[in-house]
Amino acid sequence: MSAVPAWGLVVETTVGTGERKHTEAQVVGHLTGSRQEALAELERRARSYSPTHPLSPRRRRLLRVGDGFLLVVDGAWQSFVTRFTVAELLEDSAAPRIPEPEPEPEPEPEGDAAPEPVAGAAPPAPAEARESGLDADGVPVRPAWLGRRDLP
Repeated sequence: MSAVPAWGLVVETTVGTGERKHTEAQVVGHLTGSRQEALAELERRARSYSPTHPLSPRRRRLLRVGDGFLLVVDGAWQSFVTRFTVAELLEDSAAPRIPEPEPEPEPEPEGDAAPEPVAGAAPPAPAEARESGLDADGVPVRPAWLGRRDLP
């Protein structure tokens, strides 16, 4: 069975003006599912996107291209371009680690269960303590967090 593909939603936009005008790219989101679903989400974002330049937009055109959309906004003196691209995510060095599933705990026998300690009662005898998982003072020998895979 193949894994469901993950898609990166990339926005490349023109920043700066004059000789300092250049393009910067950002991954603005991730989506799992089909390419069509990713394109639909990308189109929704492209239609509502408001670029910082130009300050006084005169004309706005949104065009569909092979892997996304192209937004061209004409200002008083210059045009500014924003490209919206959907791209399949192949690798992410900063992706969160997905914890491995925990093994099913073994059911405890009903008749041999250790009795709950009673407040003010004497601690269990050493032999009983080892069998119940508690030391002579009634403190668990093995901490509950030891061996958990979901903790850092």
